[in-house]
Amino acid sequence: MPVAARTSWNEPGLRREVFKRLAEGWSPEQIAGRMRQEQASGRISHESIYRYIYWRSWSFKETLHRWLPRKKYRRGTRSRRGQPASNAIVERVSIHDRPAVVAARARTGDWEADLMSFAQPGQFLLVAQERRSRWALAARQEGKTSQAVADQLTTLLEPMPARAFRSLTFDNGQEFRKHYLLTRRFGIATWFCDPHSPWQKGGIENAIGRLRRRLPRQTNLDALPDAALVNVLDRYNHTPRKCLGFKTPHEVFLENTVALQT
Repeated sequence: MPVAARTSWNEPGLRREVFKRLAEGWSPEQIAGRMRQEQASGRISHESIYRYIYWRSWSFKETLHRWLPRKKYRRGTRSRRGQPASNAIVERVSIHDRPAVVAARARTGDWEADLMSFAQPGQFLLVAQERRSRWALAARQEGKTSQAVADQLTTLLEPMPARAFRSLTFDNGQEFRKHYLLTRRFGIATWFCDPHSPWQKGGIENAIGRLRRRLPRQTNLDALPDAALVNVLDRYNHTPRKCLGFKTPHEVFLENTVALQT
């Protein structure tokens, strides 16, 4: 066993706590970072957690790696396919015209949105994420028409506090073709990524990837209770993130929203 793993994992209480959080969907970085923030008596580095899991999986053919975000058997990278090219979208504004303050995540209220599809035909979730806090919203999407998507985004927008929704960034899917209805109703700005460039809206891509851990593509949304979907979203929004100093998206969004209203 690696030295770092041997010296950390011989504490049963620490091991149980790490395994518990892994089972809840936390990544090793989230676990280690939150322990530091909470000043827990037992601490461990994320690197030690990764090394221990890969060592057990490789040496003893255990399945601990299935608790990891990407469920990979060993370290490495995976290639990703780009999105298909799109036709022209009326009143489309390129992401290259998006202000620097949005790109830098320097203010609250700038969002990204996308559809999360499932294996059953016609089943989608509309997911939106606030760029600064990584706080996410999700709703069942009945139909992929541009009007249906604009209507659902309107439903998500209406209860939001003032200035908590300033802009939206999309890919070039035709389901976002009626984005201008949101601009006319709420006065928000909309921007579109370049074709085949999903990394330009990396926040929502990451969000959907994380939600996939509990909502794999084979999930039958029609058989999923509303309470279960709420629980998945709550877990996402209440899991600490390294990019937020190991605060949760809920904590950061709440802080920023309160600041907007004072």
